Amino acid sequence: MKLSVIIVNYNVSAFLEQALASAVKAMRGIDGEIFVVDNHSVDNSVAMVKSKFPQVKLIENQDNVGFAKANNQAIRISSGEYVLLLNPDTLVEEDTFEKCIRFMDETPECGGLGVKMVDGQGRFLPESKRGIPYPKSSFYKLFGLSKLFPKSKKFGAYHATYIGEDETHEVEVLSGAFMMMRKSVLDKVGLLDEDYFMYGEDIDLSYRILKGGYKNYYFPQTRIIHYKGESTKKGSLNYVYVFYKAMQIFAKKHFSANNAKVFNIAIDAAIWFRAALAALKRIVSRILLPLLDFVFIFAGLFAISKYWEHNVLLQRNSSFSDFYFYVVLPGYALLWLVSVWISGGYRKPVKRKQLNRGIVAGTVVILLIYALLPETMRFSRAVVVIGAVWALFAVNALRYLLSRWKLIEVDNRQLNQRIAIVGGLQETERVLSMVQSMNEPREFVGVIMTEHPDMEDRLYIGDVKDLSELLTIYHINEVIFCARDIPADQIIDWMNRLQDMQVEFKIAPEDSSSLIGSNTIFTTEDLYTIPLQTIYQQRSRRLKRAFDIVASILLLLFLWADIWFVNNKKGFVRNIFDVLQGKKSWVGLREAVSDSEFSLRPGVLHPSNAYPGSNFSDEMTRRLEEIYVRNYQVRNDLMILAKGFGMMGDRL
Repeated sequence: MKLSVIIVNYNVSAFLEQALASAVKAMRGIDGEIFVVDNHSVDNSVAMVKSKFPQVKLIENQDNVGFAKANNQAIRISSGEYVLLLNPDTLVEEDTFEKCIRFMDETPECGGLGVKMVDGQGRFLPESKRGIPYPKSSFYKLFGLSKLFPKSKKFGAYHATYIGEDETHEVEVLSGAFMMMRKSVLDKVGLLDEDYFMYGEDIDLSYRILKGGYKNYYFPQTRIIHYKGESTKKGSLNYVYVFYKAMQIFAKKHFSANNAKVFNIAIDAAIWFRAALAALKRIVSRILLPLLDFVFIFAGLFAISKYWEHNVLLQRNSSFSDFYFYVVLPGYALLWLVSVWISGGYRKPVKRKQLNRGIVAGTVVILLIYALLPETMRFSRAVVVIGAVWALFAVNALRYLLSRWKLIEVDNRQLNQRIAIVGGLQETERVLSMVQSMNEPREFVGVIMTEHPDMEDRLYIGDVKDLSELLTIYHINEVIFCARDIPADQIIDWMNRLQDMQVEFKIAPEDSSSLIGSNTIFTTEDLYTIPLQTIYQQRSRRLKRAFDIVASILLLLFLWADIWFVNNKKGFVRNIFDVLQGKKSWVGLREAVSDSEFSLRPGVLHPSNAYPGSNFSDEMTRRLEEIYVRNYQVRNDLMILAKGFGMMGDRL
């Protein structure tokens, strides 16, 4: 057997599904096997593998044994000449395995091989090629010298920045996200060291391969997408502590006593330095933006007031006092800032909708206070109104500039998301049904075909060869690629080519009800960004029951009017009393859920009723119910009732 692929999984079912689908394609024509070692996931990972990838060899652990031990379980029973450790949050090109095997066959001194990795936006990940974390190279990285002198072998050793992104070259350290090795080499140098808690296993094994007389290579002739590579919070103190503690294990194991001691002192100093830096950064990040807002708003108000005084008030033999300029105007600015803060405008990432809502609310508060003041304290309503316009412009312009300079992150999902789906006719129709089930406001622009359709389709807006031009013409800012119709290498090519256009990319794996994005699994909601307020939480159950009671009372009070809008009028009245008695809920699942921990009443309406006229498959209906349960909000019940009002008389 030529190749054994090993994937260790823990609670990332949708990512795993895409990784396996791409690995199965890449394995075509190769005598190989694929292992999935599941570290006791509580999602549907195991069931998904069994149902969709029966050819995969599944190892089900009864607890989370860690990355190193799980990989070693599969390595010990693998049969391939080569062993590939592959992360579940990756996507490989169709010819990745073939190219890597060919290179290793032609390069007998190669003990380990890594490839070019990009993130979910097509950007190169520097951890694709690394050096041994010697004390000097670690020091240069920790204190920023590697960024100042990236072409220097001395200062850029940690991430081998002196090696070009597209240059095949010897390297010292491979990434555990994609690590292909000869089985014979592993038999000689040993498997992954299970002493490491997290991080460092790949560095340790890479170093042992070098000590065993072999070479490690960076091979950029093929690429993979590594989603989580961009999401690890490497600036956090927790990451610094865990990672560099792993480096201390490495130093103790492989360096001389003196070097290990120096390294550990440097690591401890680095942890304290990063902790102080993180604390300072937190303080600055929290006060800097409000401070800049205050300066910009106050400066504008001051200029507006001076203009108004010179061109209007002086004509009436009047003027503003110093009290107005140095107390009232700063008070206006502070009221706007407080209002922005209350509305969530200073949360990260920046959301313009909340920002603008805060300015508007602050303006209303200022005008109300103005109206309640005695005549002698009323200065100028016009300055307030013009100042509000200036405040709106100033805070938005400031954030635009800061985001362009990459100093802050703006949540573009709060803007109008204009989506295009790229793929063939049949698959784009399936993906479109998923897009239509999204909760967030999105505007579907059209379908960009991989080939020109035989007959003109109303959704068709162009061919994939003109993708960049179509994005510009139609102002598209979100693209969904259909993996069934577009090879992974072409998807990565497009991501790389379009990465400067501020477009968000997602991939729809074949036969999957998920959309995989940059750090997101989208099953009509973003898994890593939504607050997980499940319907089974006590607070959610109270809210839901209160909603049912209030809605039922209102429906009874206005029964003389609302009964004419439902199909089954007798059933409607009976449903109202069933809900009041707690036998049903206005919105629920198709079947009641009840066990020792919680219960969920059967629903008169279901989550799919929010999309009247849609003919969802059983799988999609189940997904909608999972999302409804996982992220319960009263407004969802309101929306479902509004859209499914005519069916509120239906009986179970």
